Amino acid sequence: MRAQIAGVALALACLPDPSLAHASEQGFVLLMPTDVYTDAGVATVALTVALLAILPAWVAARLFRPIRLAPPARFGLHHVTSCLSTGLLAFLVWRGAVGPHDPMANPLPLFVWVVWWVVMVALQGLLGNHWRWTNPWTGPAAVLARLTGSRPMMRYPSRWGHWPGVFIFLGFAAFLLADPAPTDPHRLAWIAGGYWYLTVMGITLFGPRWLLRGEALSILMRAYARVGLLGRVRGRVAMGLWGWQGLIRPKVSTGVAVFIILMLGVGSFDGINETFLWMGFIGVNPLEFPGRSAVIVQNLAGMLVANMALLVIFAACLALGDRLAGTRRPILEAVRLFAPTLLPIALAYHIAHYVTVFLVDGQYVLAYLTDPMNTGADLLGLGDFHVTTGFFNTPGTVRAIWLSQAGGVVTGHVIAILMAHVLALRGHGNNLRAIIAQAPLAIFMIGYTFFGLWLLASPRGV
Repeated sequence: MRAQIAGVALALACLPDPSLAHASEQGFVLLMPTDVYTDAGVATVALTVALLAILPAWVAARLFRPIRLAPPARFGLHHVTSCLSTGLLAFLVWRGAVGPHDPMANPLPLFVWVVWWVVMVALQGLLGNHWRWTNPWTGPAAVLARLTGSRPMMRYPSRWGHWPGVFIFLGFAAFLLADPAPTDPHRLAWIAGGYWYLTVMGITLFGPRWLLRGEALSILMRAYARVGLLGRVRGRVAMGLWGWQGLIRPKVSTGVAVFIILMLGVGSFDGINETFLWMGFIGVNPLEFPGRSAVIVQNLAGMLVANMALLVIFAACLALGDRLAGTRRPILEAVRLFAPTLLPIALAYHIAHYVTVFLVDGQYVLAYLTDPMNTGADLLGLGDFHVTTGFFNTPGTVRAIWLSQAGGVVTGHVIAILMAHVLALRGHGNNLRAIIAQAPLAIFMIGYTFFGLWLLASPRGV
């Protein structure tokens, strides 16, 4: 084992400098020893399923019982902080347009792809709903409504549901995975500024309902908030096991259910499209990668096929489970009920996928914050600060990174299985029927655990 880790650490030391975030080529690859971690991870998830079959039915539900802590503070500052977020976004867009072309020196790509996409999304799922205070649209919308006293120009069509948000999220995923230069500051400035403006137009037309139904990033953040440790119960701040909020009102609309499945599918394909296996499949030599512009069509097609396959497999597992348990209900009803159980897996994939990005590109964020205008200032007192990747050259730290990634993936699957079991118990009434109904979904999640750990271990070409 030590020889494996030392060998990988040596290989990491020979890799080129990292590119910004995961929207562009990744500079570091951590190969996980599959003979140990994959077997142990899959066994842990399988053991969870086995224990649920023999433990009393109340055990799983008790795990998700939240603890009420205190009444929430009533400062009413969320519109103020939202306006501050808008001001920060405006500054970042301006710097993206007029600042340096280097994405490692320009704050817009750093904040969009590292601070927001990596860190803030992870914190939303790990801790709770900070988006209430950091959303850059709610504050300006409230100010506009207060000043003008105007109502929305149009009524949001109920038949649209959440589908505008679904299609906008697919567009975001396409930009993330297939655009030739998603970290180019000037290009990103046009896209970020344009998206903010179009969202304001949506709010002007349809009111705050646009943020609930049509604005993809807010839908994503609210979905991840259902996983967070902190939430509210009867007006009080409460804390519970990840996923407890998703069990209070589990059933979602069809559009949100599809959105959640896409969150997992996009996150999974974000890893697949970098592997040697995928490169070989599309006929690209990973050691002579021609650049993202050469694989736009392949990546877009792969992303769509991967998401459709995940949707079909997930629905088929639920339908088969109901059939085995003798339950008669529409398949869409089952999908709407159980789709939120995929959120812990999606969050775990997101965090594991971006650990190395955070460790390296997070240092570039610190370098910018300590000298934001490139004047030689040292606002954070970091001294002679240089970005380092030395922790990739030490077997001990490489092993710690492996364990954090693998542990996160396994934990996400375990929580998902526990959530699904609680929902199955509510629907079927007894443990035996719940276990029978969940058998296909449990097998799917065990298989997805293997897939996730294999993905972490796979060599990557970009």
